[in-house]
Amino acid sequence: MNKKVEASFFKHLLVVSIEQAVAAPICSMRFADAGARVIKVEPTIGETARHYDNSIEGESAYFSSLNRGKESLALNLRKDHDFSLLKKILSKTDVFIRNTSPGSMANIGLGASQLLNEFKRLIVVDLVGYGQDTEYSHMKAYDLLVQAESGLCSITGSPNEPSKVGISIADMGTGMNAYSAILEALLERESNGTGKALEITMFDTVAEWMSVPLLHYEHANIETKRHGMAHSSIYPYRPYSCSDGDVLIAVQNNDQWKIFCDIVLSKPMLADNKLYKDNASRVENRILLDQEIDEVFKDLTTNTLKKLLKKSGIAFGQINTVKELSKHLALKKQVIEINKKKITTPASPLVKENGVVKRIPKIGEHNSKINEEFSKENPSG
Repeated sequence: MNKKVEASFFKHLLVVSIEQAVAAPICSMRFADAGARVIKVEPTIGETARHYDNSIEGESAYFSSLNRGKESLALNLRKDHDFSLLKKILSKTDVFIRNTSPGSMANIGLGASQLLNEFKRLIVVDLVGYGQDTEYSHMKAYDLLVQAESGLCSITGSPNEPSKVGISIADMGTGMNAYSAILEALLERESNGTGKALEITMFDTVAEWMSVPLLHYEHANIETKRHGMAHSSIYPYRPYSCSDGDVLIAVQNNDQWKIFCDIVLSKPMLADNKLYKDNASRVENRILLDQEIDEVFKDLTTNTLKKLLKKSGIAFGQINTVKELSKHLALKKQVIEINKKKITTPASPLVKENGVVKRIPKIGEHNSKINEEFSKENPSG
């Protein structure tokens, strides 16, 4: 798909999302970033994430990061007028996204099968915690709960204490999976002319990411342990201490290992030691190997070590703080507008900066406009 066709494709899409918090908002934001029209349906008091804090020009950080370029339609779907308005909008909608409680949409007449009977080209997307065909179908699911249930926390953290990932990774991953699935469904609709129902679950998202630890357990009887900042199954791949700080080093294969021993450690014979002959051996004997490496690095400065790593072509990095991220030379930013104030936020990794400043909508900001636009529309499939 060339750039002109791609822009035209998204420009003519209408995406409606009954959304809150993270998973659905990041999915619908991807469509807004790509040029689609996105109508965010939220309660008259505003969706959940608006109320987490008010530190970003009066809005929360979560809301500010996930809602640029959308229109806000505040509705009470228990009111006949508001429900009727939504149905009129859905008659013209391409994609309808929801991350509401399981069954809540069907209870008010907006279940996926109900809508597809009425609107043949509609793509209905439900983002839920667990598959609705499993015994966990009605379990409440928030990001940390899913990280814990999926086993992710058991392999994250220090040897003495499990930990969660420090961002809402289950939510965000689910939203991105939903975006991919919707694009596939839109392409399918181009050929057959019909919409479909999609169910994307948080648990499935994280469980797939747990494939390596699960394969190790089920097929090799290996239980992945927690090693803090060290990699559990590739070695040496961890931070090492120098005389004035730490450097994170990644040795990925045997060729790199030999170069690392020769140029960085100045111990070429170490590469042939049977204790470290391949990655599996190095993982098994990580404590002894670290002693060999620490003995060399303790007298080096970080600058000296980095020069050796650059010379050898071995990958390395540093463990930055958020403060250091804000000044990182690789960080790309974009300008958004919140309450008539312009701020910067990390740029989308999918869309090149085009100079357009996208706004964060106020609660119900577009109610009048949308009411007028769809007041004479009749719902029809």
